Amino acid sequence: MAQKDSIHLNPVTVYGYAPERFMSGLKVQKIDSAALEQFRFRNITDLLSLNTPIIIKNYGPGQLATVAFRGTSANHTAVLWNGLNINLPTLGQTDFSTIPVAGFDQLSVQYGSSASIVGTDAVGGSILLGSTMPQAGLQIMIGRQQESFRNSQMQATIKYGTSLSNKWIIAGKTAAYDSRMNNHYPYTERNKKIMIPSETFQKGIVQDLYFTKNKHQLSAHFWLTDNQLTNNPEIFTGREFTGIKSYRSMLRYQVENWTVRTSWIRDILNHASGDYSKLDHAVTDRIGARIERAFEWKFTNLGNIQIQAGGEFTHYITHFTDYEKPVTTENREDLFLLTRWQATSKFLVSVNLRQAFVTGFNPPFTPSLGAEYQLIQTNVKSLKIRSSIGRSYRVPTLNERYWKSLGNPDIRPEDGFNKEVGLEGKHISNNINAFTASVTAYHNRINNWIYWNPSRNFHVENLQLVVARGIETQIGWKGNWTIWKAGSNLNYAFTKSTQEKVYDAYASDKVGKQLSHIPLHSGNINLFVQYKQIRFTNQLQCVSKRYTLDDHAQFSQGYILENFLAETTFNWHGTAASLQGRVNNINNSFYQSINGNPMPGRSFALSLLISLKTDNHTL
Repeated sequence: MAQKDSIHLNPVTVYGYAPERFMSGLKVQKIDSAALEQFRFRNITDLLSLNTPIIIKNYGPGQLATVAFRGTSANHTAVLWNGLNINLPTLGQTDFSTIPVAGFDQLSVQYGSSASIVGTDAVGGSILLGSTMPQAGLQIMIGRQQESFRNSQMQATIKYGTSLSNKWIIAGKTAAYDSRMNNHYPYTERNKKIMIPSETFQKGIVQDLYFTKNKHQLSAHFWLTDNQLTNNPEIFTGREFTGIKSYRSMLRYQVENWTVRTSWIRDILNHASGDYSKLDHAVTDRIGARIERAFEWKFTNLGNIQIQAGGEFTHYITHFTDYEKPVTTENREDLFLLTRWQATSKFLVSVNLRQAFVTGFNPPFTPSLGAEYQLIQTNVKSLKIRSSIGRSYRVPTLNERYWKSLGNPDIRPEDGFNKEVGLEGKHISNNINAFTASVTAYHNRINNWIYWNPSRNFHVENLQLVVARGIETQIGWKGNWTIWKAGSNLNYAFTKSTQEKVYDAYASDKVGKQLSHIPLHSGNINLFVQYKQIRFTNQLQCVSKRYTLDDHAQFSQGYILENFLAETTFNWHGTAASLQGRVNNINNSFYQSINGNPMPGRSFALSLLISLKTDNHTL
């Protein structure tokens, strides 16, 4: 995700990391700033489930939340923070409940394989989180949200920027957040299903710093998180604790067409149950370096060609007694070549190449080809067709390779092949109504799908061939009548994801059946109306039946959820206050995101954010 995407044709200057520039032909959805502000006191789980057709597998408020991107698993989504993959290397995934919306400035959702651009894990899709350089001046924001069940969130953000007399520009952002999900429900069960008590405490600090002068930019980024989850906290014999601490840091320097990045991440995982006499403790350090160079050529008859070429190196060190070696190390290298060819004003092509190298491992060569063509392009309407084909891969997690007895050091990398085609259109009527629509069809074939085989005591094996295919539709409308505004957004996905290969004698009844926890139909609708500074929003989410076992012996019923929001903004001489009231699950519907974990009924939340902003100045 870009920090500051500022491109000049001659010479090329790109601040930050902007992989979207090379994703021609792929579906990329940018979440607008209004949606980010509306979910400011919530985590990314809520934002994605109500603004995209992505399936979220959520165990409850503040508990583990993972994604099923286009019919794949939680391990098939790359999560990038300013271009750095932050998936836990031991688990190969990210708990989305630990990512607060207040922690980043930009969010893009990339659907389908993008392994040639962002690397491993991007089999089903990618989540791109980015920071942006603040404008000159000073802005201070302090807010709190109070919810039902004694849940609350607090946050404070300071953004600052100034121009020095020696032409240096200094800017930055400091953000801190604290979330306490006590989940004190007034009931112990719903529909005869026991509510699992839990407590979650999350806190973190995000720090971005920018130093810019002429063609030079130095930026430093830090993200420190501490997440603690306890299930059954009052039951001594049945309680379970999971703690995840992450220390993420990155230093990036850019001069003209060269960019150099260094990074260090430490992930600490603690797990214990019962009397906590035995604590599973794992510490993984990642030390990385990346260098790349941008090229650009302009031709009279051939258009504009941009190339990003470079390499990346990451060294892993894991301390964990449950591995074959208490101290495990691994090296990963990537060489990549990204190209963007603007052949004409209507025709755009990207060809991307990547080769990864892993200690004792052989990841496949990963090419991709994408193209876009503007069928119609005027001031009031546009219609674009796009298409993409690409190979993807996933390097097995450290657990899958090195876990005692159950791991497999000879496990093969997952190897996917993704194809998709889509249409995107926009129409503006009388400068008042704006309509947008898109439809995408895709087919993703994944070989060597890694599977913890229950028939062999959950020993990890390459046993599955999975084919995911489907159709995604998004339709939007916005109307603007001076003091009145209104709009709506609809997201719908049909997802067919099936196992197509028998992996043992007992699996024949699973072939051709929908993968567990993947609904055939999912979608959401957002409607809003605004009068001056008062805005009302209605959110509707629909999920069809999901099977909870691969042989379809059990399933969870589909559900429909409805939320309602009312919000307004006040201004007093440079000070602004945003007030939001929210009702979740208005109809008190019973539903389970994961079978056996009933979600809470109707709940309420009230939030207040105060912002003070001063004019820019020069020192």
